[in-house]
Amino acid sequence: MCIMNEKKKLGFGLMRLPKNNEEIDLVQVKEMVDRFLAAGFTYFDTAWAYPGSEDAIRKALVERYPRDSYQLATKNAAWLNCRTRDDAVEQFNTSLARTGAGYFDYYLLHNLGGHHTDYFDDFDMWTFIQDKKQEGLVLNAGFSFHSTPAELEKLLEQHPEVDFVQLQINYADWDNPSVQSRECYETACRFGKPVIIMEPVKGGMLADPPESVKEIFKAAEPGSSCASWALRFAADLEGVLTVLSGMSNIEQMEDNLSYMKDFAGLSAKQQDAIDKARTALKEIPLIPCTHCNYCANVCPENVGIPGTFTALNNLTLYRNPEVAKWQGSWQVGGIGKKSSLSCIKCGQCEEACPQHISIREELEKASELLGDLAVPL
Repeated sequence: MCIMNEKKKLGFGLMRLPKNNEEIDLVQVKEMVDRFLAAGFTYFDTAWAYPGSEDAIRKALVERYPRDSYQLATKNAAWLNCRTRDDAVEQFNTSLARTGAGYFDYYLLHNLGGHHTDYFDDFDMWTFIQDKKQEGLVLNAGFSFHSTPAELEKLLEQHPEVDFVQLQINYADWDNPSVQSRECYETACRFGKPVIIMEPVKGGMLADPPESVKEIFKAAEPGSSCASWALRFAADLEGVLTVLSGMSNIEQMEDNLSYMKDFAGLSAKQQDAIDKARTALKEIPLIPCTHCNYCANVCPENVGIPGTFTALNNLTLYRNPEVAKWQGSWQVGGIGKKSSLSCIKCGQCEEACPQHISIREELEKASELLGDLAVPL
């Protein structure tokens, strides 16, 4: 039933709202909401698991604008502190109360992939969200996803009833073996599912990419921000409902609106610049891990080796330890693996690695630079 304006492909992600003394800056959020709607955009994305976000959007949006003037999405994290189905169901009721929205235009099962999916299966949350559709409390039901194309295909085969999927897509991860954005996107398209894009700027990292990438974009369009290239790449893809941007201040909002309000697609010249930027990223020396998982399959300590290498490569590319830790934790602790701190240096992983990576040496480096990536999210 997806009802979004196909010409307005910018969604306001509410995960990283501006703060003042550790509290969400509601005055600034209201101004951002006003500017967003005035520019013709209508999609707002929050989640039960985003602290303070659902309350903030009630005050900044729901209580100030007619219900039919916007679309509101939120998410159910059944894997977070839920021991029973009732616990997971209560998240829905809490979200309704916090937002005061009456119903959700888009409701997502949050962060499927790996062992997280088991919670939604065990609690039969698939049936639950379809029941909410029948009741009129959810208009479109889908899920957000962080895993492999093969797992996505399996989910879509098992649940053809879902209306859409939300995927991590950006030009840096398009052919990245650890994320496989292109293959996940193509899988969704093959099943005829509209796509909502998250992480188009890779958690902010593509707003400040390596110098070699900055130089390419500056030469192509001196007045355009690096973030604009990332968002436009995502919005140019067919079958995309909207592209989420986690805007944290009015300046970011204004930058996004400046190029997205009249976005009509990438020119051949602009696409060429993005291709060159992607090539420049590939030329930066990284751990040549292909995520074949041969190493992880033989590790006696269940260390999340490929996920750890993803974090190390992120650190090399974007020079931000906190973001690298956050990204890496999704692919280590987030899927039930142990961190590099658990490595016993047995060497079985190196015997299995077809890329001949010095895995023990790289894991030791990860322990020094990133610490414990197995902390649960």
